Amino acid sequence: MTQLVIDNLTVTYGSGTDDALVACAGIDLTIDEGEFVTIIGPSGCGKSTLLHCMGGMLQPSEGGVFFGGERVVKPNPRNAAFVFQDYSLFPWKSVGENAGMGLRFAGASKADAAAAAAQQLDFVGLGDFADRYPRELSGGMQQRVAVARALALEPKMLLMDEPFGALDEQTRRNLGMDLARILAEAGQAVVMITHSLDEAIFWADRIIVMSARPGRIAEEIRVPAPRPRDLAFMTTQPFQDIRVHLFEQLEQVQGAVAR
Repeated sequence: MTQLVIDNLTVTYGSGTDDALVACAGIDLTIDEGEFVTIIGPSGCGKSTLLHCMGGMLQPSEGGVFFGGERVVKPNPRNAAFVFQDYSLFPWKSVGENAGMGLRFAGASKADAAAAAAQQLDFVGLGDFADRYPRELSGGMQQRVAVARALALEPKMLLMDEPFGALDEQTRRNLGMDLARILAEAGQAVVMITHSLDEAIFWADRIIVMSARPGRIAEEIRVPAPRPRDLAFMTTQPFQDIRVHLFEQLEQVQGAVAR
């Protein structure tokens, strides 16, 4: 069932001024329940702008975003929760407190937030670290806390903006494998921005390729393999074919920008 609908979305920064900038234009997109969608494209093509519109953090200049048939006019973490590249953990609070902060901000009691945080920390494999502090955790573990914080809200969708961008290649691959399984079990729809072709293919049911600014949807590609996947999928011909195709597409886009 379709969960989120983006209808002819255009975002213009500084509209009505001489230096107005159209970040993305004429975007039509649907996200189904439980679907994992990755978005790739050149820097500055409006990927994050699009994600912020999905979550109600930014209003489009034209068109609209609809969640469950209702227009999205402000953030609603019960519908869509964000996970960013910056873990945004409070260093003076414990891991357990950090994992419950989203619920606390949403108005939940301290006891309810603590219970949900404990459950989700167990789910992401950090149940034994609730009393630690962020400085005592690796980058990958801190990102797990950020995911637990988002999942504690029990959102219908997760919106992830380069969630592994600050991690080294080996850590992001290991964490990606674990989170692919975790998110498949959690069942939420996920929209993830990434610059990594491997991540875009490995995680996704569907890949959205955006053009250079103003960002438009240049292509949609379905990945012909069930989730969650193991690393062996990266050695298959379908994976390699999609990767070569995406590389060529992005080379064309970058070439157009250069000209």
